[in-house]
Amino acid sequence: MASTPEQSKAHDVVTAQSALRHVPSHLRFWIPAVTMLWLDLWSKHRVFTTLAPDTAVTVWSPVLEFRRSLNDGAVFGSFTGYTSVFIIASALALCFVLFLFLRSSSRHWLLHISLALILAGAIGNLYDRAFIEADVARITYKSGQQRSFIGKLLSKPDDRPVEIGDWPDGANPRVLDQHSIDHVELRRQGVVRDFIRFMPKFPKWVPKVGGRDVWPWVFNVADASLVVGVFMLMIATWFDGKHEKQT
Repeated sequence: MASTPEQSKAHDVVTAQSALRHVPSHLRFWIPAVTMLWLDLWSKHRVFTTLAPDTAVTVWSPVLEFRRSLNDGAVFGSFTGYTSVFIIASALALCFVLFLFLRSSSRHWLLHISLALILAGAIGNLYDRAFIEADVARITYKSGQQRSFIGKLLSKPDDRPVEIGDWPDGANPRVLDQHSIDHVELRRQGVVRDFIRFMPKFPKWVPKVGGRDVWPWVFNVADASLVVGVFMLMIATWFDGKHEKQT
């Protein structure tokens, strides 16, 4: 005998448990979160201790390479110079992710995995911003263009010209061209270690973007975990909404 929609909904309510008291839900959440966090921190440490700052390693030609890069902004280098804001926002995001997990039920398995990936990505980059510090020279040129140089400051803060070397030991020192600089802002702040770079470029015949990188940003495992987690969260939300309409 087929069950009515009311009976099916009542069955879901009875069989679904709170994720807080459901061991498989915790496994679906914590195992991916810990695994991705470990992979992010391990890969950053490995690359930044074995790869020279001015070299690149081709992982999959002509698609992927590893190249050291320090990021003073958010995901994919956006919104540079707001470290304190990012730390506070990351802490709030972590609390919200844990709240969503604890409020979910045992049947929300896709939600648990997506939240785990978001948690790992947020903690991975939060760790860097809190414990990995570098000197940042924010340069405004006379042309109006702005650029950040990240490394180890070798000159005194008030000295001109500014001399900065590679992070963390100051190797390969370089002097910033003072003649073309209008303003220099120096600060020491938390930065994020990036190293994954896609190599493909647009064909030269493509208007406006021909010859440019298809994906110009250097990123890390935490960034990838965040993006995949958010995408999965959108899918989980869509499925939950569809399920609610059917019941």
